[in-house]
Amino acid sequence: MIRFSEVTKLYPGQGEALKSLSLYIPPEQMVFVTGHSGAGKSTLLRLIALMENHTRGQILIDGINIQKVPEKHRYYLRRQIGFIFQDHRLLNDRTVFDNVALPLVIAGYDHKDIPRRVHAALDKVGLLQKEKKRPLALSSGEQQRVGIARAVVNRPPILLADEPTGNLDPKLSIEIMRLFEEFNSIGVTVVIATHEVEMAKALKHRIIALKDGRQINFGAELPNE
Repeated sequence: MIRFSEVTKLYPGQGEALKSLSLYIPPEQMVFVTGHSGAGKSTLLRLIALMENHTRGQILIDGINIQKVPEKHRYYLRRQIGFIFQDHRLLNDRTVFDNVALPLVIAGYDHKDIPRRVHAALDKVGLLQKEKKRPLALSSGEQQRVGIARAVVNRPPILLADEPTGNLDPKLSIEIMRLFEEFNSIGVTVVIATHEVEMAKALKHRIIALKDGRQINFGAELPNE
C-alpha cells in the first residue's frame, strides 16, 4: 500500500527532514509513527498525502510511483487519502455539516448524495446532533471529531493523522484512538504521527520510530518479496 525506498526530503536552508528512509506499510494496517519534535513525523505524512514532494528516492502508493504522476492527475490520488490535522483547520464561519461536506463539494459529488454521507460520518464520530453548530461552540475533542468526520466522509482507503491527540486529555485521547481502530477494522489503512509513545505501545499496534529523519527501530523493515 505505502512504500518508501531510500526517501530523502530536503528543506533548503533547513537541512534534511528525512534521510534515506525505507519502509513498507501494507494495506489495512494501523501504524504509529513516533519520535521527538523535528524527527520527521509530519514530513512523512505530508509526503504520503502528496502535500509536498520528496527530494530523492521513490514513494509508491498502492503501487503507483507518485513522482511519475502528473500534477493535474494528483488530485485523484489525493482523494484516496484522508488527512487529520492537530489544529483541526476547521472553517469557523461554517457549520459542522458544511465543514464535513466540503471535501464532497470540492470533489463534485451529487448534492442529493452529500447529506447522507455527511450524516453517516457525523454519526460515526458521535456528533450527528451537532451538525448545525459552529466549530467554536464545540469542545476541543469535538472539534477533533469533526476533523475526523471530514477526513473519512468520502471513505478513503488511507487515513493519516498528525498528532491528533496532542491537545486532548488522556481519556479523550483514548476515545479518539478507538475511533481510528474502528476505521482500521473495516479495512482502512491508518497512519498516526504521535509523540505519545507510551499510549502507542499500550494500543499494541505497529510502531515506526524516527530520530533525526531516520528510522531507529526494526518494526518497519521492507518485507521479503
